[in-house]
Amino acid sequence: MARDVRQVVAGLLTGSMLIMLCNMVKRDHFDPIYVENLSVQYDLVKVSKQSLVKLSDSGGIWRENFSLKPCWRKPLSTTNEEQAKGYIFFNLTDNPEDHITQIASAVVVAKYVGATLVLPEIRGTQTGQKRQFGDIYDIERFMTSLDGTIQVVKVSPMEASKVNFTNIKVPFMVTKDLIESKIQPIFKAKGNLMLTTNLSPSTISKAKEIIKKDNIKMDPYACLAIFGSLELQQELNQLVSSMIGTLRSLSYKTNGQFVAVDLKVEALGNLCKGNVIKTKDCFNAKDIGEFLKKIGYQRHTTIYLTQSGWHSSLDDFRKIFPNTFTKDAIIPAYEKAKYQITKSSDFEKVIDFQICTQADVFVPTISNLFYTNVVAKRIASGKTEVLDPTQKDSTSSSIINYVSPYISKKSHWAYSCFC
Repeated sequence: MARDVRQVVAGLLTGSMLIMLCNMVKRDHFDPIYVENLSVQYDLVKVSKQSLVKLSDSGGIWRENFSLKPCWRKPLSTTNEEQAKGYIFFNLTDNPEDHITQIASAVVVAKYVGATLVLPEIRGTQTGQKRQFGDIYDIERFMTSLDGTIQVVKVSPMEASKVNFTNIKVPFMVTKDLIESKIQPIFKAKGNLMLTTNLSPSTISKAKEIIKKDNIKMDPYACLAIFGSLELQQELNQLVSSMIGTLRSLSYKTNGQFVAVDLKVEALGNLCKGNVIKTKDCFNAKDIGEFLKKIGYQRHTTIYLTQSGWHSSLDDFRKIFPNTFTKDAIIPAYEKAKYQITKSSDFEKVIDFQICTQADVFVPTISNLFYTNVVAKRIASGKTEVLDPTQKDSTSSSIINYVSPYISKKSHWAYSCFC
């Protein structure tokens, strides 16, 4: 009889383990490395109905469903204008947040001077460090999207060593008036231009102020270039999609939603360096973790950090949010080797930019061009969930107080691309 009881118990245990295993497989993954204390009880009703936090208290700003139509989808050119005999050359930096601005400038200049645009190279800060445009972006998509607007060629028909061009530096958000009055005469005289976009903080700040003060709209050709021409090349796009899929599968307690935080230890350290008294713009990783906890994010929330590799200063953050990951933890090993992750920062930056653009919630920690242009892309796709820790009273626990002014005040230039 005792033997029969043991067999029954063993059978029950085996059956229970089988049911647990089936549930794990059903979720398409096993739980992350960190496992919550099993005694913690979760309100399953709230988890099934809520977003990452209770967003219905945000007065409609958080879940904004704007019905604006993109101006740049309108027919921008009804005729194929004859192109002048000249080319616009330009290079991209190795910072993906710069690319949409640099490409917008080149497209707008080429359009208004009547030049042919030559596909750029992507150049790093070190001499000889470069990649081809197609290493990152879909060339055919780029050229097709601009068809009928400007002519684009993959390479100049002239030998590079024999091309004579004049270097021109244009401001952030260069206007049609400036092009026609200052740049076109040079183009007519010289024929070929090498374009550089001034991305200094002062120039960008000045352009933003002009747009805000005079209610100026972005040039529609710039809008087309920014929002309608750039897509990742297929393999890189699949990698990013795979990584985002992994983050969503790790977020089963929040319906697949996750938060992306632009947090780089070195950058935050440089920002706070020399500050004897910590200001509202100066954070460390623990501060950001406590901020997210304060405004309602729960312990099991999945967080993506843009930090490359793990840094010991992030340990305090992970104590608050155990489900915290950097790209190194979620990228497949064979892809890490293929894209030389940890050895080549340009692919890392592209991955960070794309994940922050597509995350359910984006949290910047520094006011810079990365923040600005990630938000631009998010506005275009309707993902207006952006939280800025520097906003308002640091003691407030209401999420509405931290919605980025780019969203709450519609102060971002991207809104001017929509009618």
